[in-house]
Amino acid sequence: MTHIDAGSELDPVHPVALPGGTAPGLSSAQVAERVARGQVNDVPVRSSRSLGEIVRANVFTRFNAIIGVLWLVMLFVAPIQDSLFGFVILANTGIGIVQEWRAKQTLDSLAVIGEARPTVRRDGRSTEVATDRIVLDDLVEIGPGDKIVVDGVCAEADGLEIDESLLTGEADPVVKRPGDPVMSGSFVVAGGGAFKVTKVGREAYAAQLAEEASRFTLVHSELRSGISTILKYVTWMMVPAAVGLVVTQLVVKNNDLKDAVARTVGGIIPMVPEGLVLLTSVAFAIGVIRLGRKQCLVQELPAIEGLARVDTVCLDKTGTLTEGGMDVTGLRTLDGADEGYVRRVLGALGESDPRPNASLQAIIDAYPDSDDWRCVESLPFSSARKYSGATFSEGDGETSSWLLGAPDVLLAPDDPALAETGRLNEQGLRVLLLARATRDLEAPEPARGARPTALVVLEQRLRPDAADTLRYFADQDVQAKVISGDNAVSVGAVAAKLGLKGAAVDARRLPDNRPEMARALEEATVFGRVTPQQKRDMVGALQSDGRTVAMTGDGVNDVLALKDADIGVSMGSGSEATRAVAQIVLLNNSFATLPSVVGEGRRVIGNITRVATLFLVKTVYSVLLAVLVVCWQVEYPFLPRHLTLLSTLTIGIPAFFLALAPNKERARPHFVRRVMRYAIPGGVLAGAATFATYLLARHHYTGPGALDAETSAATLTLFLISMWVLVIIARPYTWWRVVLVAAMGVAFLCVLVVPALQRFFALKLVGVTMPWTAVGLAVVAAAALELLWRWVGRRFPV
Repeated sequence: MTHIDAGSELDPVHPVALPGGTAPGLSSAQVAERVARGQVNDVPVRSSRSLGEIVRANVFTRFNAIIGVLWLVMLFVAPIQDSLFGFVILANTGIGIVQEWRAKQTLDSLAVIGEARPTVRRDGRSTEVATDRIVLDDLVEIGPGDKIVVDGVCAEADGLEIDESLLTGEADPVVKRPGDPVMSGSFVVAGGGAFKVTKVGREAYAAQLAEEASRFTLVHSELRSGISTILKYVTWMMVPAAVGLVVTQLVVKNNDLKDAVARTVGGIIPMVPEGLVLLTSVAFAIGVIRLGRKQCLVQELPAIEGLARVDTVCLDKTGTLTEGGMDVTGLRTLDGADEGYVRRVLGALGESDPRPNASLQAIIDAYPDSDDWRCVESLPFSSARKYSGATFSEGDGETSSWLLGAPDVLLAPDDPALAETGRLNEQGLRVLLLARATRDLEAPEPARGARPTALVVLEQRLRPDAADTLRYFADQDVQAKVISGDNAVSVGAVAAKLGLKGAAVDARRLPDNRPEMARALEEATVFGRVTPQQKRDMVGALQSDGRTVAMTGDGVNDVLALKDADIGVSMGSGSEATRAVAQIVLLNNSFATLPSVVGEGRRVIGNITRVATLFLVKTVYSVLLAVLVVCWQVEYPFLPRHLTLLSTLTIGIPAFFLALAPNKERARPHFVRRVMRYAIPGGVLAGAATFATYLLARHHYTGPGALDAETSAATLTLFLISMWVLVIIARPYTWWRVVLVAAMGVAFLCVLVVPALQRFFALKLVGVTMPWTAVGLAVVAAAALELLWRWVGRRFPV
């Protein structure tokens, strides 16, 4: 795409002044012309993989390649029942693709709901458009919390301050004036204005960097990295074991070629824990679908797991514990000020801000505007400043400047008005101070010398579900820290109403040193007067203390902390900037959805840890059997059909149900160690007992059908031990778990007693001595396994 700079000779823009001195933006014809030229912001923002990528990721895997080759071999050299494992892999891969596609559709539909819709000025009117509908030279209007989605040049500014920290690392907001560059990926923290678009699509390189940095900074997934580590070691074990097996079966024993190939493949196939990766993907995908039904957008799949590991949740009060709206419940004048005049000032202040926050909106609702007052200068509200201001030309020609903000910021520490403010804060009320400024608003410290005029008392609306949610976190041993820009006493009172216990601390008195700050955060629960940079520092201090931190918020002052937290959670009604950096967006704006996200993560992690043990016990005993066969130089005891049957009944079907079952266990770290400390002894016992049965059977049976009888006895031992592993993994028992285990046992019994199934799976117990010997060895191994796993749990705690 050829880029043409704004103002080129192709289509110069000649803004026509509108009332108020604003430009009308592009005309419809100019927009259509730019669309025809391809000068559109057409860089797609994808929430998930494409269908092609999903298919490739599920089909073209290392283990699918191994199994696919072996399956093709078996189709030519053995009966179809020895090729069943290939059809199982096809079904598993198909399930994985379908589930991830369903999850993608859920993500994409939710992403459309939650995506940013910038306001552009066209034909003199303000219109919301999708990000990919912005064209070159568009005039984009911006205000507090808006994310800059394309590069441009500032055209209008009214106290406009932009945070570029996500791009430059500079924490302080940058004041923008007409002519200054505006970078995509930054966001507005105060004031408002408009900028003219100078780069769109792939030309806006900063936008690509910002999107990559903010949206696709992937959450670390211990589950996925742990499984990758396990698969790497499995591959290393498979290669020498498989080579030894091939040599033994084809050369040393000099067997019939087809039978030797079948038994070689039968030894290699069970070494591959192919279903483990599938089940992990399916569990994550189903988690996304379940949360999507609750209007929860998971922008990164591993975020489900991440929130389940969280042990500290940092909550912003406004929008999280309280609803966005407020109500003015009182006006208390100071120093004999006239209440009628104060009401006119408040009405004018409300009218002066085109994008009022919740506090100012409550004032607008309570005090109508005075038509004869005109705003000549304004100072937008900033989270760092804690106040806003405006200068008015009053109807009688007088000029006055006013400030509205936090009393403890605007007043001297010994001012008597602070005592009254403290009493109101203790009741959980929010208090703003109206003060008459004695200095120009553009002065370095406009609040110095301001004269207090009135206290505006606001009541915050508590979220009805906040108390239950906080109680849930307390029950789950997850610490909640309330971090707010409001007065600490007021925030503490609100937290107390919701049942959150702990001291309230003014963040201005927190130490800057990170270890000392971490100690202070450990001792208190509520923190007030926190600046945006402090929120970020507090998250870092908690992380330095070994905590996994989630941060919730909806305001622009939360962006830096959300970005640095292990998991960022934004409200759907929050600013564009917070939604862009968060891994999880609660589109229904309900704090009560968080327990569902935590629960979904715990279900995924807990269940995958369970079923991973099943899969890896099979891998361990398969490798051990291959090694023992090579050392003893005997035929491999199993055909592929035998191990397909065992894997299906003791692992495949049970694992699918166990992986999707409810699970409220708290997520614990060290996934690989947790799984392998049980899988290795379990696999070693199962392999040793099975091979012992096989050797005894070789001495017991003679004649033409001896190998089939030996295989049947060994299969019985291996099935019984594998079933006992399943019995242990399925604890604690519920009715459906008991039914599941019993059904698998009944299915195997049917194979042993139904003649057609006996022939199909080549399983027939001969005589009485060896079958009961096989059962006896399995019982001994199961008892040893029970004792060994208990000892391992005590000896090697994780």
